[in-house]
Amino acid sequence: MSLTGKIKEVFGSIKNSFKRFPITIGISTTLVIMLIILLEKRFQLTPSSRTVLQRVNMIIALGIPLSLCIKLVYEKREGLNRVHKTIGYILGTGILILYYFFLLKDFSTTSIIRYIGVSLFLYLAFSYIPWIDRKEDFEFYIIRVFSSFFLTIIYSAVLYFGISAILFATDQLFDVNIPGKFFYYSFLVVAGIFAPSLFLARIPEGNHSFDKYEYPRSLKILLLYIVIPLITIYSVILYAYFAKIIITRNWPRGLVSHLVLWYSFISVAVIFFITPILKENRWANRFKFWFPKLIIPILIMMFISIGTRIRTYGITENRYFVLVLGLWVFGIMLYFALRKKSKNIIIPITLSIISLNAVFGPLSSFAMSSRSQNDRLQSILRRNKMLVNNKIVKAPDNMFTDDKMEISMILKYFDTYHSLDDVKYLEKNFKVSDMESVFGFPYMEKDINESNYFNLFIEDRAIEITGYDYLLEGYKIVDGVKLKDNLVASYNMTNNKFNIKDDELVYEADLKDIGLGIIEKHGGNIANIENQNLLNMDQMIFIDENDKVKVKFMINSISGEKGNRPDEYIFENIDYYVLVKIK
Repeated sequence: MSLTGKIKEVFGSIKNSFKRFPITIGISTTLVIMLIILLEKRFQLTPSSRTVLQRVNMIIALGIPLSLCIKLVYEKREGLNRVHKTIGYILGTGILILYYFFLLKDFSTTSIIRYIGVSLFLYLAFSYIPWIDRKEDFEFYIIRVFSSFFLTIIYSAVLYFGISAILFATDQLFDVNIPGKFFYYSFLVVAGIFAPSLFLARIPEGNHSFDKYEYPRSLKILLLYIVIPLITIYSVILYAYFAKIIITRNWPRGLVSHLVLWYSFISVAVIFFITPILKENRWANRFKFWFPKLIIPILIMMFISIGTRIRTYGITENRYFVLVLGLWVFGIMLYFALRKKSKNIIIPITLSIISLNAVFGPLSSFAMSSRSQNDRLQSILRRNKMLVNNKIVKAPDNMFTDDKMEISMILKYFDTYHSLDDVKYLEKNFKVSDMESVFGFPYMEKDINESNYFNLFIEDRAIEITGYDYLLEGYKIVDGVKLKDNLVASYNMTNNKFNIKDDELVYEADLKDIGLGIIEKHGGNIANIENQNLLNMDQMIFIDENDKVKVKFMINSISGEKGNRPDEYIFENIDYYVLVKIK
């Protein structure tokens, strides 16, 4: 096909898109106009007026997926007259108006998270509504939708950069001084009018047949020969880490849950897209059969990691989303593992339900986080005997600083994400400035430069070796090094223990105890260490002996994380030299 013919085809499909989705394209066009108005009037609007206009724009944007869902529902129900369809769109408009007045009163974190959750629900519903009562070819439909999306991005990017090049050349060659905002307006028109029209033009109707549709060869190569091998290698790495955890009994924390979660989420998508080629490709079939079963232990490890954080710091919105998404992935993998012939439409349907439940109701992220943090506050208050007849009394003089900080952070959480009125045991209209009169201590906030992590170094200085027989470097004796006779010195990096043995144990030292001894010299507070990290040699030396050997440890550096309790420290790295004298 010639270039002219291709252009005519594109614009012909856009014309058909206007006929099929006039309401949706009209809404996106309205959004473009409103955004242009917002920029043009930005200096004339008061802050409150600007906020109102921004909220209106967000509601208009929410109308795009809502109108798509309404249209697709009507396409499935043939025979509806114009009156019924008009009523549906009027009801949709009413829902948006109610959302504006009751659920989008401001730009608080709660409002934004709820807005994202509702948007996600509507876009996911758009993906499965046409196929709710159909049994096959849902994967082909989604592949067609995704191909339309990526093709739209390419066409729109080319069009926008072309328009920008024309504006730039005109400005530079003819000195017409084109304002920079015209580039922004061009982007809005392309992204808000051209792109939706082109994308929707390629969306198949609900009765579309995929009998003659061929699975994209490029997608097959990408999934089978690139993505699946990478996932397999990543799985082996996670299993190796899992084995290490079982051996060391040092359960994972923090980053592990995110690493497992996104890898699992991508794996669900891969299984979804390879479903149409399971019968013809043995490699794809084996992956679909084995992977959902093999990932279960890894997901359990992830839940242990999440549980560790929740047990210590309670549930917040972020931890809630990680936990719920993890449970969803776990459920989907169990479904794949137990059911031979799965229906993949369950994936977007369940995810849309979860996204809606996460922002509304008693099991929402807001409700669960609020209850969890209130329970955490109650536990701290009772531990310090600060609750009498369900009323807060002032803190005792010997209350740990960490507990004071925890209470302050809980109140900060409510003040930032919810409201202080949601905190149990507090009177209405309580303010953070009232803390000292209510709790007996002022509000405590961590310095933005303060970290629970520490990294201590020894100052440069010559090492005195007089009176000793051997100088050993910690990390170079992991596999053991022979001293005289049958004595062997070694260092176990897993439990941080140094030992000397022949047929029996001659000497053993726990480097973690030495690290705690260094910290205790400074009152158990890392912040008291001068310059946060630089110590002199005398502070980093530990000498010990028994009837067979004398040892002198010189700690070069020690790093780790301060735990939640005052006496809790987790050491991650201990670099040292040790001098040994055989008696």
